[in-house]
Amino acid sequence: MERHERGPRGPQEMHKATCSECKQECEVPFKPSDDRPVFCRDCYRAKKRF
Repeated sequence: MERHERGPRGPQEMHKATCSECKQECEVPFKPSDDRPVFCRDCYRAKKRF
C-alpha cells in the first residue's frame, strides 16, 4: 500500500483494487469490499456526469 499526501489529515492510505467497469487495476483511498463496486478515476468521472 502506498501513502499519498492529502489535505490536513496527512498521508492517505491507498489500496489496490480492480475497476468494476473497465477491469483495470487501480488504487482507491478506502479498503474495497466485495459487496460494492469499485471504479477507477476515469470510470468514476464518466459515471458521475450522469
